[in-house]
Amino acid sequence: MSSMANCEKRLRALFRGADAVCFDVDSTVCQDEAIDELAKFAGREREVEEMTRKAMRGGITFRDALSRRLDLIQPSVAMLEDYLETHPPLFTPGIRELVKLLHQHGVHVYLVSGGFQTIIEPVARELDIPMKNIFANRLKFYFNGDYAGFDENQPTSRQDGKAQVVKYLKQYYGYQRLVMVGDGATDLAACPPADGFIGFGGNQVREKVKQESKWFAGCFSELIDELKKN
Repeated sequence: MSSMANCEKRLRALFRGADAVCFDVDSTVCQDEAIDELAKFAGREREVEEMTRKAMRGGITFRDALSRRLDLIQPSVAMLEDYLETHPPLFTPGIRELVKLLHQHGVHVYLVSGGFQTIIEPVARELDIPMKNIFANRLKFYFNGDYAGFDENQPTSRQDGKAQVVKYLKQYYGYQRLVMVGDGATDLAACPPADGFIGFGGNQVREKVKQESKWFAGCFSELIDELKKN
């Protein structure tokens, strides 16, 4: 057996015995990217797409890119209420069964996202994940409900934020077998401190993530099947 196959075998065993699993949300738990959908809803899709492209080319920090995109969208309380009413969570097939199975096995499940707490709360509710297990960006508003920025103290507003969240969870709760699951570079960068990382390509395939993942899953049924071996 090749060393890569051995690595995947060890990671699958680690996942079967995990004490905590952290999921990215956009393009992982959900099929879409919330900030892009919010930009479409606000009629600022083209400008936000251009800002995203600039960010991906480098020369702008993760936090600055987030700040500039939000400045373009200007998400008010009223806009978010309308958005949530017309955009129920678009779950990736298999995620409900997977989370239910993890809960049955006594595994703690977290949602760790560079997205927004307000949009992720309905996702957590439907998956029966406690609100305290969400780590995401928090929007700020003026007294009249207009957009007033975001909480820069949230670790997820930084490039290395997911790694910081995982480090905190391991230190605070003492997890020994924490696995991160996600589609993006910030998810990949959370391992270490995560004990294992599963790349997910069910909605988007990021080439760097695919190349560097010991286990790259094309759908959640792969993870479900692995857990059922227990």
